Amino acid sequence: MDQMDVKVSVIMLTHNREELVTHAIESVLAQTMREFEFIIVDNGSRDRSGMIADQYAEKDDRIRVLHIRESTIGAGRNAGLNIARGEYITFLDDDDSLDDDALDFLYRLSTDEDADISICGSTKKVNGVEIPNCVFNEKLVMTPEEGIVTLLKRKKYSAGMPAKLFKRNLFDEIRFATNRRFEDIHTTYKYFAEAKKVVAYGIPKYRILRHDGNNSGFTTNDKLLTPEQLDEYFEAFRERTVYLTEKLPTIADYAQYSEWSYMISMCNKIEKNHLDNCRKQLEFVKKELTEHYEEFYESPYIEEFEREFMRKYIVEKYKG
Repeated sequence: MDQMDVKVSVIMLTHNREELVTHAIESVLAQTMREFEFIIVDNGSRDRSGMIADQYAEKDDRIRVLHIRESTIGAGRNAGLNIARGEYITFLDDDDSLDDDALDFLYRLSTDEDADISICGSTKKVNGVEIPNCVFNEKLVMTPEEGIVTLLKRKKYSAGMPAKLFKRNLFDEIRFATNRRFEDIHTTYKYFAEAKKVVAYGIPKYRILRHDGNNSGFTTNDKLLTPEQLDEYFEAFRERTVYLTEKLPTIADYAQYSEWSYMISMCNKIEKNHLDNCRKQLEFVKKELTEHYEEFYESPYIEEFEREFMRKYIVEKYKG
């Protein structure tokens, strides 16, 4: 396909998903939009995933396959970005799928509103049951500040890269972290901060499959939380607060509140689920929230349940 014809580059990593990757690939090839390229990055698969991708590439010249040594998700996505030719970029996980008009929907959202980022809703299949995920019947046209605050609220959309369409130039200076397990939390907010306009319309066009092999299974099962995951999130959210305070000072207070909000949420999950392996992280959270008790407790953004958690887990132990 000629580069001028490529409206959207779809980038998908695959790693040992031979039983699922065919469904993901077929969902892209079924798109009503035809002017796309599909970059499949075989991230060191030891099963037939890479072979399956190659077989599809032989039949459809819109598919390009990269075979790389097993690496992080961030490194794999960067490899895909290095060869992407589309005006816009979107990401698909190899165990998920797209509705057949997903690319058209996201592309129209971006072009109609002249937005650098467009976002659709999604569904999530858990134990065979499909449930709404970030679904809302409203089009939100937002400034970068409004888009980030909505992102930090984690209700209408999350930090995950799928279900979003990005103007390609957003990746010129900012690439994914290559030495982190959860690369999205380190970078997604930066793309929002660089965007001129963000549009979100929560009609579900992206299908998430939850299973034991998910990288982010802890999002639906608190007992899967690990010290390593918590440490990375705490570090990333501290960096996020600093970055947003400097880049978009008008939302600095909300960025700081969001960091503390995550801490008290994790405090509750560790205590409630008796996660003894996360005691070090629990002590860190309690120390931080104690030091900033008044600021967080009196924040205009704090939810009542967060105040209850503060009284239950922080006040009783540290405030006597």
